[in-house]
Amino acid sequence: MDKLQEARKIIDEVDAQMAQLFVRRMEAAEIVAEHKKTHGLPIFDANREAEVLRSGAERIENDELRGYYTDFLRDTMDISRRYQHKLLQGMKVAYSGVEGAFAHIAADKLFPQAEKIAYSNFKAAYDSVVDGECDAVVLPLENSYAGEVGQVTDLMFSGPLFVNGTLALSVTHDLLAVEGATLDTIKTVVSHPQALAQCDDYITKHGLEQRTFSNTALAAKYVAELNDPTVAAIASAESAEMYGLKVLAESINHSQINTTRFVVLARSEDRSISKKPGAHFILMFTVPNEAGCLARALNIIGSYGFSMHVMRSRPMKELLWQYYFYVEAEGDVRSYDGKCMLEAMTVCCDKIKCVGSFA
Repeated sequence: MDKLQEARKIIDEVDAQMAQLFVRRMEAAEIVAEHKKTHGLPIFDANREAEVLRSGAERIENDELRGYYTDFLRDTMDISRRYQHKLLQGMKVAYSGVEGAFAHIAADKLFPQAEKIAYSNFKAAYDSVVDGECDAVVLPLENSYAGEVGQVTDLMFSGPLFVNGTLALSVTHDLLAVEGATLDTIKTVVSHPQALAQCDDYITKHGLEQRTFSNTALAAKYVAELNDPTVAAIASAESAEMYGLKVLAESINHSQINTTRFVVLARSEDRSISKKPGAHFILMFTVPNEAGCLARALNIIGSYGFSMHVMRSRPMKELLWQYYFYVEAEGDVRSYDGKCMLEAMTVCCDKIKCVGSFA
């Protein structure tokens, strides 16, 4: 046997072994996909893939081959993601609003292969997961311009779902109109009140009349159906594409630092997230209406080494002048220190709820 035949024999033998290993790897990917469906997690996990590439590169001592092996791993993970997408095509993700709205855009970015189901309000979308109609729900938690979304925070406090991820979505408002319309023909703009407020400088400068709509995407749909060159909508470019409108002006919101943070909620908590680098957790609690109770609770969080990034209060609707508190802190709440912190807080808190973690 010459060297060429010998090399080809080795390749055939290795390929046979790799075929068996490939099947094992994809069977593991099925388990991963099921876990992500159960916990409402997106397919792509940048931290995990970076760790696979880093540890994989360390296995190869040959400097010349190391880069090729990294490419091999990257291609393998791409195949695994595509397989997981196929497995999760039956996944149902709820959101509040209509197609083209920012909530729909966020859900599509997080779960591109899943079926997105629209609900008329936050509670209906939330309850669809509680009742088992959907596997996860994507809801807005806060906006950098308008602040927290109180209804969603209240649902997180009172409901049984867990936060397993977040997405910060940059909000850009465009001026949309029908074919034949120009900036000179537009006399009226329609949109959600927040969008109108965020574009107030542009609206005032052009002397436009304002009309409010319950949703930016619905405003775009209304303009398309009205087919009036004097009426424009303020909405996303995705809405323009969806409803056959053209973009007359881009990024007309006066603050370009306008981001909405969305949360992913599911019936099960993925506790592995808390161990990831840069993990944060969300804690909600109540304290007795006594001097010093809130200060003691916050001091306990800090004393166990957890750095608080967000702290705010919300009124409890069923109890007059009573409040619950919302905290986001950095660290592993499932660690020994985290468990000790939660135990210590029971001394000064009436109710403590760890809503989940996100990286």
